Amino acid sequence: MLPIDAAAHSSRWRRRHPVDKAVLGLGLTVLAISLPPWPGAALVLLTALTVLLGPAGVPGRRLWRAYRVPLGFCVSGAATLLVQVGGGQGFVSLAADGPLRAGELLLRTSAASLGVLLFAFTTPMSDLLPRLVRAGVPAPVVDVALVTYRMSFLLLDSMRRVRDAQAARLGHTTRAATWRSLAGLGATAFVRSFDRATRLHAGLAGRGYDGTLRVLVPEAKVSVRFTAASCALLAALAALTLVLERALP
Repeated sequence: MLPIDAAAHSSRWRRRHPVDKAVLGLGLTVLAISLPPWPGAALVLLTALTVLLGPAGVPGRRLWRAYRVPLGFCVSGAATLLVQVGGGQGFVSLAADGPLRAGELLLRTSAASLGVLLFAFTTPMSDLLPRLVRAGVPAPVVDVALVTYRMSFLLLDSMRRVRDAQAARLGHTTRAATWRSLAGLGATAFVRSFDRATRLHAGLAGRGYDGTLRVLVPEAKVSVRFTAASCALLAALAALTLVLERALP
């Protein structure tokens, strides 16, 4: 199980309906994209961090391990705005307003990423995907997503076991041995993935699969109080942004 998925299963908000958490987490993402970067996205970023580390109870180390990957993409994307190609100053030169544009983009993307992580850290996929059928998503699409989600964990576990076995047999002592082990790991993962898919198909066929995977979904009701509080928080952030935008130079 991936760390973010394990954190979602042990989250304080695990028993809440996904709609409750979607309103808050995805609402913060929408605000980060639509409000001015300063001070709007900065306020969203601070709010998302406060909710994640506070009421949601996400451990800081786990949050950083998951956040550093999208943050790397945010930084690399913003860095491209620091330079310009062509013009009178040469083929590649520093952009006149590059630092400002880069900072704005970094604020927007990093705040939006935290909003998505708030939803991901509190909502397991096994609680979300089956409910998508009620929302109008075709059942075959949801079934493919469920199977892919399950198979990805099996594949990662197989790769970990193969890699541990290679390391125990000194398969990573030299560069040449590492490349051979990597090639063997890829070949083994490829063969095992097809083998597991074949066994899964045979198992479903033997159990009378009719095109729909029926799974048990934990009972949960949409909390009107939680949703209203989330909407009030989002509205307060938007209003505070407009006020501070006029007050700050």
